[in-house]
Amino acid sequence: MIAEFRLPDLGEGLTEAEVVQWLVEPGDSVTLNQTLAEVETAKAVVELPSPYEGTVASLHAEAGQTVAVGSPLIAFDVAGSEPADESTAQPTGEQAEEKAQPNLVGYGAAPAAGGRPARRARRGATTSAAPAQVDAAVLEAAPHDVLPPAAAEPAVGERPRSTPPVRAYAKRLGVDLVLVAAEVGDRVITRQDVDAYAQRIGAASSDAPVASGEAGIADSGPTVADDRRQTRIPIRGVRKHTAQAMVQSAFTAPHVTTFHTVDVTSTMELIEQLRADRSLAEHRIGPLVLIAKAVCLALGRSPSLNSHWDEAAGEIVQNHYVDLGIAAATDRGLIVPNIRNAEKMSLTGLAGALQQLTTTARAGKTSPAELAGGTFAITNIGVFGIDAGTPILPPGQSGILAVGAVRRQPWEHRGEIALRQVMTLSLSFDHRLVDGAEGARFLKDVADILEQPGRAMLF
Repeated sequence: MIAEFRLPDLGEGLTEAEVVQWLVEPGDSVTLNQTLAEVETAKAVVELPSPYEGTVASLHAEAGQTVAVGSPLIAFDVAGSEPADESTAQPTGEQAEEKAQPNLVGYGAAPAAGGRPARRARRGATTSAAPAQVDAAVLEAAPHDVLPPAAAEPAVGERPRSTPPVRAYAKRLGVDLVLVAAEVGDRVITRQDVDAYAQRIGAASSDAPVASGEAGIADSGPTVADDRRQTRIPIRGVRKHTAQAMVQSAFTAPHVTTFHTVDVTSTMELIEQLRADRSLAEHRIGPLVLIAKAVCLALGRSPSLNSHWDEAAGEIVQNHYVDLGIAAATDRGLIVPNIRNAEKMSLTGLAGALQQLTTTARAGKTSPAELAGGTFAITNIGVFGIDAGTPILPPGQSGILAVGAVRRQPWEHRGEIALRQVMTLSLSFDHRLVDGAEGARFLKDVADILEQPGRAMLF
């Protein structure tokens, strides 16, 4: 029988996800909880496990496509007492809802059969009057006018037959196997087929990546030439979510940014002392860790900076905990995972949490739950050599602190001019919740701790 798996809610009420890559294809045998695909939603890449044991019948989405929660994602041929027929292959409406359907990641139905299902026979390609979608990588690999006319409209059928190494090789060259299949027919595509097609359309060699340029598709076919002066990048994934969040924040909360430059020489000296302590060798205590501790202490005296505006209820909600967001620049874009209950952590605890957060973010393994619900945020622009900026608030938060670079420069110290280590702090806050005086007081508290770390004993 045919069983469909619909995209589940991956957490926090998310409404859609983008298919990053499929790890299976039609005809593959899968086991219960085997990873089917990687999907990206709310800036996190999540692995989807299989809720069934059986054979992959069809994929309802291509890599790079955005799928709404609840929409069919993949269909399985699950071993049963009777084979599926035309009427049961595509259940719709109430029939589809009546089927037992897992809807939580990590949970699945019990295996329906102990044997290994045989590979499904490949269906023959069906003809269609509408042109097939051409993979974006092919459009970027060469000017449209060199694409063979016969390959521009391949027959629509199952995914081309090839081995995983050949698929990876074709992806590296920017060659769409659908176009190759249209030429070689029903047989398995080989590396030589990919080379021949790549050479014909002018794709890059097997030892170098394909140069990308401007590409587009006209209704009548590929007619737009590539002048290599522009590159068009689809707005999706992290960039799409970041843009939506920034627009929502910028046009909802009235932003105010205030700046303060502080002498952090004592803090930097303390860091050197802590790093020289052998008992703390396993902890990476740097300036950001001390700044995070100072922020947690200062928020206790300025609760409006740790609040959010509830428009629906007409209330200001003050949080009695600190879920501290740390902006992290990753290969996939900017994300802001949170350190839960940061106000309860010691300096070494914050150091460990920050290190784990950074490692997870850079590996692309941050979960949606770790990105949701922050109460205050820190962005370290100093790592890029920047002194100050006007950061935009994460949606639902009333404050974000930008930390500038530490620089040695002439500074007044004890009535004389001396070379000191100086840093600029930039605080953006929601002026609906935070008055200018309270914003300035919070920033001064953070600065006082960084200027004289011993003042933390007074908080």
